[in-house]
Amino acid sequence: MNSLSPFTRGWASFVPFIVLLFYCFTPVLTVKHENFKTCDQSGFCKRNRAYADTAEASSNWDSPYNLDPATISLSNGQLTGTVVKTISRTGDSVRLPLTVTFLESGTARVTIDEEKRQKGDIVLRHGSKARKERYNEAERWTITGGLTPNKGAALSSDIQHGATKVHFGPEGKFEAIITHAPFSLDFRRDGTSHILFNSRGLMNVEHWRTKQEAPPEGESSAAEADPAVPPEDESTWWDESFGGNTDSKPRGPESVGLDITFSGYEHVYGIPEHASSMSLKQTRGGDGNYKEPYRMYNSDVFEYELDSPMTLYGAIPFMQAHRKDSTVGVFWLNAAETWVDIVKSRPAVNPLALGVKSTTTTQTHWFSESGLLDVFVFLGPSPQKVVQAYSELTGYSQLPQSFAIGYHQCRWNYVSDEDVMDVARKFDKHNIPFDVLWLDIEYTHEKKYFTFDPMTFPNPQKMTSHLDKHDRKLVAIIDPHIKNVDSYPVVDDLKKKQLAVNNKDGNIYEGWCWPGSSHWVDCFNPAAISWWKGLFKYDKFVGSSPNTFIWNDMNEPSVFNGPETTMPKDNLHHGNWEHRDVHNINGLTFHNATYEALLERKKGEVRRPFVLTRAFSAGSQRVGPMWTGDNQAHWGHLAASIPMTLNNGISGYPFAGADVGGFFGNPSKELLTRWYQAGAFYPFFRAHAHIDTRRREPYVAGSPYTEIMAQALRLRYSLLPAWYTAFREASVAGTPIVRPNFFVHPSDENGFAIDDQLYLGSTGLLAKPVVTEGAESVDIYLGDDETYYDYFDYAIYSGKGYKTVPAPLEKIPLLMQGGHIIPRRDRPRRSSGLMKFDPITLVVVLGKSGDAEGSLYLDDGETFDYQQGAHIHRTFRYEASTGLLTSEDISDRGSKTASYLKSMSHVRVERIVVVGAPSDWKNKESVIISEEGEKESGSRQRSELQFHSGQGGKAAWAVVKDPGLYITKGWKVDFS
Repeated sequence: MNSLSPFTRGWASFVPFIVLLFYCFTPVLTVKHENFKTCDQSGFCKRNRAYADTAEASSNWDSPYNLDPATISLSNGQLTGTVVKTISRTGDSVRLPLTVTFLESGTARVTIDEEKRQKGDIVLRHGSKARKERYNEAERWTITGGLTPNKGAALSSDIQHGATKVHFGPEGKFEAIITHAPFSLDFRRDGTSHILFNSRGLMNVEHWRTKQEAPPEGESSAAEADPAVPPEDESTWWDESFGGNTDSKPRGPESVGLDITFSGYEHVYGIPEHASSMSLKQTRGGDGNYKEPYRMYNSDVFEYELDSPMTLYGAIPFMQAHRKDSTVGVFWLNAAETWVDIVKSRPAVNPLALGVKSTTTTQTHWFSESGLLDVFVFLGPSPQKVVQAYSELTGYSQLPQSFAIGYHQCRWNYVSDEDVMDVARKFDKHNIPFDVLWLDIEYTHEKKYFTFDPMTFPNPQKMTSHLDKHDRKLVAIIDPHIKNVDSYPVVDDLKKKQLAVNNKDGNIYEGWCWPGSSHWVDCFNPAAISWWKGLFKYDKFVGSSPNTFIWNDMNEPSVFNGPETTMPKDNLHHGNWEHRDVHNINGLTFHNATYEALLERKKGEVRRPFVLTRAFSAGSQRVGPMWTGDNQAHWGHLAASIPMTLNNGISGYPFAGADVGGFFGNPSKELLTRWYQAGAFYPFFRAHAHIDTRRREPYVAGSPYTEIMAQALRLRYSLLPAWYTAFREASVAGTPIVRPNFFVHPSDENGFAIDDQLYLGSTGLLAKPVVTEGAESVDIYLGDDETYYDYFDYAIYSGKGYKTVPAPLEKIPLLMQGGHIIPRRDRPRRSSGLMKFDPITLVVVLGKSGDAEGSLYLDDGETFDYQQGAHIHRTFRYEASTGLLTSEDISDRGSKTASYLKSMSHVRVERIVVVGAPSDWKNKESVIISEEGEKESGSRQRSELQFHSGQGGKAAWAVVKDPGLYITKGWKVDFS
């Protein structure tokens, strides 16, 4: 029975409403730090940092973890044993089962559990219904393959005293040296140490123990038997309060921590999402270092700040380290709140040792609140190898429908179906291409998802039909909070079928979000996923159409009246796992459920889903794109979007972007224009704006800004063949769609920290968006000695280092690296769907060698038929020695190859542009064309060659117009 008075109950119910109003309408200039924990306010973070301080301050520190050599066994690629933790205060020991699995890919996996929790041999406090085990199901949601053990892994005959050595990986060239006492691991490649576990003795597995009540005054407890051992700070072991909420912690302290050292590596990258540099900064000691560790705890951070290790909306605990010609990495498989400290050390060098270079080592310290200690190790040696091995485990990036890589127009909110159609008309009036219009929460009837407001959106199918005339799409927002109101079938069903997240008492959890009182669908529950999938069928989501797709927002989950604007950690999910155990993969489960729902909207209608997510984790890349959340209309946020997008790309989630124009605030016309130019090089290209901002569609700005933004959009659309080819490469190899300098030039030490410019896939296109007000030029860094050309006027740049490139407002700084062939489509259209059968232009960019190479991938851009051979994949090569440009088929044939090739048989190459054309072509009037199947003695045709001399530091170029070639066939063009 509720013991509150009627007045108190009424006031308590009104408080969350005030919170909601405050969230919606209070003007905020920056993030409210008081809403989010610092490390000192997070019990397990503070404890692990203190543990590290104690260890490193002691001259004779010994880690209390030892591997019992009598328990070690290696069989079928898996080493098992027991690590024993000795409790210094009592002398008692804790058994921690160890498994080291050596995988066929060359990846190693280290897992440590806790025997008592594993067996359920513990007692929970408060009569909790929570699971007793450490959370062991993160693999189920995150890992999709690559776990086959390498049966060739073998114990080394080179016996070391007190250690076990295992050879594994390709040709047995990798080694794992496991020291028994204290327990540590040394992962080596080619005999050199690269990654060390527990070399600093910071490993910390907080074992289960019963809560000891304070003894009567004057008596001592058994735990205090040794006065030499200082008492432990138990203040956050058994419960923890923050922001008016108390976490009950029924399992007590259960954090896991480990120091991971990258020996000889100065630069480490990854662990998104943070508004920080790509090369991660130090977090302890010294001016210019962060004072806080990098935090990974998916959160709705309102107007986030820049240059900060503060948590944001997503968390991928994957880090890679790079030095000249060597990359390694680790993946920390844990779904709980996680912090990472980073310290870089440079050993002293004898000043008399001339020519000896001091190498920097990066020391990292990882700690999570709960779960297993479960870490994958990747030994490279290249950036491609590391990210591919990671992607083999967590899944490759989705190959989206082709419309998804076009331009998306969004704001909170388009106010009616007529408003949506009017926006589409105005884009057409100004000849500006776009693919998708978006609807934010106001389209719903009273914030009830799967409904359209009958007053403002009375005819949604008329709206979607209007978009469909030009092959355009609609995206509607669907969030995980379900409005708790009478006569709403969705919430009635959610309650009746018990498919929602529960509170710590096992009753349905109630929190506040946009609709007010809400419940949250629990997508860890298979029954909830099945139910969720049914809601998207056209007869359930009335008004949706085949060209309607979905946006999942607020899925951290965001709870306005919850601790740190999210769900209490002691809430219970399916299987009675606590929310603390699964928080960082909550967004993935919801995102994945919506993806599966779009696969089943109608029987026989199987198309690739499009679902945008805000919250993400390792594995989210399989499902759809993400964006960087609620940024601001500020030059600094434009600048930050480049390293944030790059960092996501090298962390296995390349389909990423930022809100063009900034979500909060009103950008100047110059800022908006520059942001469109930058957005043209985001893999996910969407403009978005807050409900209180002025309208800012490209046509609103007026001349010359509208024309310049339209030019940036048309550049994006002309390069869609190159973009789609890069997306395909990411979907099979895990490679970033946009790439930083270190990824393209792994030997160039001066470029390892550069994160304000990017390469587009394997095309050799190098862009450096303007991110400062009033700039007329930029300095682009060239990481090699290849020749580069300005994309627009063929100005020549060469030699390693920075080159000043003109960048007036109307120009995007964009260079072409010599040695590449770039496919594009030059005919302006209203949407990407209308370009499907347009001809191709090939831009052959000759480098110092005179050779060039590139590729083109096409499919229907909609279905999964490409998996059965319905695609075109060709490589183009120009060889200076022969003067031949050739097209070669490298596609995978299948049952649907022939029909697809027939449908594309009339798509031709309409132009070949050769940049850096040799001067001896000056008097050449034609080239010889021959297609596959023609006999050498058969007739071959000639095509006119137009040569243009280079002047004023610009390259010569030549054009072959309408050579009569088709993309479905092999052919040769003879320039000799």
